[in-house]
Amino acid sequence: MSHTTTEKFSLSPNQSRPGNYLFPLILVTSLFFFWGFVHNLDPILIPHLRKAFKLNDLESSFVDFSIFIAYFAMALPAGYVMKRWGYKSGIILGLVLFAIGSFLFIPAADTKVYIYFLGALFIIACGLAFLETAANPYVTVLGPPESATQRLNFSQSFNGLAAFLAPIIGSKFIFTGSTETEAQINAMSQEAYNRYVTAEAASVKGPYTFLGIAIVLVIILFAFTKLPDIKSNETEEKSSIADALKFRQLRWGVIAQFFYVGAQVCILSFFVRFVGVSAGISLASAAWYSGIAGLAFMLGRFAGTFFMRYMAPNKLLMCYALMSALLTLISIFAHGLITVYALIGTAFFMSVMFPTIFSLGIQGLGKDTKIASSLIVMSIVGGAFLPLLLGYISDVSGSIQYGYVVPLFCFLVVFYFGKSGYKPSQN
Repeated sequence: MSHTTTEKFSLSPNQSRPGNYLFPLILVTSLFFFWGFVHNLDPILIPHLRKAFKLNDLESSFVDFSIFIAYFAMALPAGYVMKRWGYKSGIILGLVLFAIGSFLFIPAADTKVYIYFLGALFIIACGLAFLETAANPYVTVLGPPESATQRLNFSQSFNGLAAFLAPIIGSKFIFTGSTETEAQINAMSQEAYNRYVTAEAASVKGPYTFLGIAIVLVIILFAFTKLPDIKSNETEEKSSIADALKFRQLRWGVIAQFFYVGAQVCILSFFVRFVGVSAGISLASAAWYSGIAGLAFMLGRFAGTFFMRYMAPNKLLMCYALMSALLTLISIFAHGLITVYALIGTAFFMSVMFPTIFSLGIQGLGKDTKIASSLIVMSIVGGAFLPLLLGYISDVSGSIQYGYVVPLFCFLVVFYFGKSGYKPSQN
């Protein structure tokens, strides 16, 4: 997930002369790919750990909780580090945390304790919070100002590429080919089960170790690459959370973003698990469809950008939210491959929601824009809590399909925001 920034940045005065920023741009763009890749391993990791550790859906949803609670916890510290020590230092610190978390999958697999996997994911996500805070403003200054938006869209497209590749590549390494059903696993002797868990836990070592090594190489490149200092062009004006929350559009923007991010995480993170149940297809085949859903998400964002030339953003948001709700409804009550296609369609239509909610939620806020932006970014904590609710409903009802009433409700909240909640007013 790539978060929008509303601050305007420029090079420091002593670096304002034109230069060749191609290599720095490639380095910073690689960050978009890496955090997209690790995020989109989650649909593979969740069913894998669920099966290996005999987890229910609520317990397996703590994978998402560990990641998004880290984003919430690190949002303000990341901003402080960037302001105090600079963006390059923040990027390197984020990459170090990313690498440490990746390598911690090795002892987690050796100990075969589920909570250690969650701890490793939490540390990775702490690092990603720093990277996402820094990447957008850096891309905007690594080249001519007039092409800043074009560069940012180009860099963000690599996030979409990762969403397509990660489930496909991850499944090749993490899904070891074992075909044991849950009933067969439960019937295993303790000795046989220990051997099974050892093999399943070990299968995550390869991809995360490789990822950790790649991140170490990127750290070295960043450490020895001269990057420009950047500064904010905005003059600080006094503002407070209380001042910002006087605006109705911001209050609803925070609510809508909370529910949207929760819906996105529910749809995409549980995709492989969901279609395996609803369509009865293998985990490996489900992983391919998950990659296609990631591709649909990327294409949906491009399509939404095009349609906004001819349609007001709030109206497009309403249409996309309504389509997402209808397709989710099909996913809940249908069976077979139609549920797979419905979820892929949902990924397409929910693609524009984050940036559109963001921009509508902060419009007209003036001096309160910066703090309002922080509040909306922090509302991604919905991705931590709403999957827990989905998992609970799935366990109680006995069907993960019924758990998808959670994203269905979320899309209705987004629809209301596009219909009425976005309208600026000050109470």
